[in-house]
Amino acid sequence: MKLCAVFILLSAGAALASIEKRIVGSLKCKKDRQYHVEITAKQKETTCGGTLLNSLWVLTAAHCGQQELKVELGVNYDASFFSKEFFLNDKQDIKINQQFFFDKDAEGKLHDIMLIKLTKKASAKLPTLELPAGECTRPELKKTVQVGGLGPDKEGKKKGWFRKLITSSELMCADTFMEECGENDKPDNQYNSDETNTMCAFKSGVMSCYGDSGSAVVYEGHLHGVIVSNPTDKCANPIVMMDICPYKEWIEKIMKDNEHSH
Repeated sequence: MKLCAVFILLSAGAALASIEKRIVGSLKCKKDRQYHVEITAKQKETTCGGTLLNSLWVLTAAHCGQQELKVELGVNYDASFFSKEFFLNDKQDIKINQQFFFDKDAEGKLHDIMLIKLTKKASAKLPTLELPAGECTRPELKKTVQVGGLGPDKEGKKKGWFRKLITSSELMCADTFMEECGENDKPDNQYNSDETNTMCAFKSGVMSCYGDSGSAVVYEGHLHGVIVSNPTDKCANPIVMMDICPYKEWIEKIMKDNEHSH
């Protein structure tokens, strides 16, 4: 994730320009977030993150879809280079009819949340991330949540399988804090937004950048949000997220009703 540690170097304007949109701070996730999914739009070459909920379903942001996609599972899978599990990453093509969206609101706007049904089941060895158990409530203000993502390489396109293996280890994680959303802290205006389904997080120096949309927001080991900040020319702080709780029943129903569909 482009989780940028913002620092001021008065004499280094040119140097800062050269690393714009690159990871300046934060930490590699290492063994964490092995459920992370990389989502690429075929037509626009845009990149998003997603979360593997179980062997058939991925949760992400709606603005990451509505066109044919390619998903890659296992981008952060923890395995020795010398084991066959090292090559467990799985690429699948996703058609539009495999993408499920929450009902439009009265103004005809989609909610910025989407389920993807995989073309084939993911390996049982790939870790998944669970929804909150029981009654779902959003994390309270000032509580710590973890964000993460795998933005694209800004120094050039990834070419060849070996380069891909190197860059796939660059999934970044950072902690941030739940905060009130400001008046302008909301999903893109083409999507539904109100205080019941949108939440925000802020920590100085922790930002969501291009390529991080759709990635998981984790609280106490469960999926509690989806990043919907979608910056194109700069990074976003506060980070805007869809609250999972208003959509939990919908998510569970879609997965159950479409378990055996093709």
